[in-house]
Amino acid sequence: MVGLKPPEVPPTAAMKFVSAGLAGCIADLCTFPLDTAKVRLQIQGEVRIPRTISSVEYRGVLGTLSTMVRTEGARSLYSGLAAGLQRQMSFASIRIGLYDSVKQLYTPKGAENTGMATRLLAGCTTGAVAVACAQPTDVVKVRFQASGALSDSARRYSSTVDAYRTIAREEGIRGLWRGTLPNIARNAIINCGELVTYDLLKDALLRTQLMTDNVPCHFVAAFGAGFCATVVASPVDVVKTRYMNASPGQYRNALSCLLALLMQDGPAGLYKGFVPSFLRLGSWNVVMFVSYEQLQRAMALARPA
Repeated sequence: MVGLKPPEVPPTAAMKFVSAGLAGCIADLCTFPLDTAKVRLQIQGEVRIPRTISSVEYRGVLGTLSTMVRTEGARSLYSGLAAGLQRQMSFASIRIGLYDSVKQLYTPKGAENTGMATRLLAGCTTGAVAVACAQPTDVVKVRFQASGALSDSARRYSSTVDAYRTIAREEGIRGLWRGTLPNIARNAIINCGELVTYDLLKDALLRTQLMTDNVPCHFVAAFGAGFCATVVASPVDVVKTRYMNASPGQYRNALSCLLALLMQDGPAGLYKGFVPSFLRLGSWNVVMFVSYEQLQRAMALARPA
């Protein structure tokens, strides 16, 4: 299967914006349990589960998933999904859907090719803007994914709406933007590792005529982008997850969270949950980019002549 062929008239910026949001939601639906397992492994040693005298320990990706299903039920794998989908509709739409437009904006007039610096700058820009807009949804998603590790009586929120209200009431509006700076750093890095890598790999595959502009090409480029993004973003991702999930006053700032992590777990702690991170981000990239390419082409083909 090679999917839809590229349309004669390229998709508009609006089509790319909507397609990116929908593709992000499709990817989240397919990979959300892996994301939840990643969060649990990243906060392990910080959050304790008062179900028994000894705390539940998560071991590996499959072990984490099976432990969650056994102790909390299968629904726990999708805890926070509503906030995750809300996040993708705003977050993915901006950072992925507007990438090409911002790249063109930064490209000097008359330039035949887009340089590496321009691609990196475009990735950093859309990543930072997306975080500034979608940070509250990310905070709520992380809190829900981590809250399943607590007993029913200790859980802080009863629903997604209750989470937004409670955080705003108890921690102020700033609480909804907790961890914005590490998240901006993470997404500037991940956008460059993800979008720019995908962009470069796809261009190289097409330029060298190793593959044509179809689903297999998008699959290979997306897989490479997922691996590169995981390697460069995991340390910031671990700090972001711990800082977002922290109780008020637990850490003074993101730097104190980083120092506490290094003192407790050493440098290896920066790569906690790396395997589920790669499995999740790699598969997420494949599903998202393949869906994104097909959705924008479908919208372009369905456009009135």
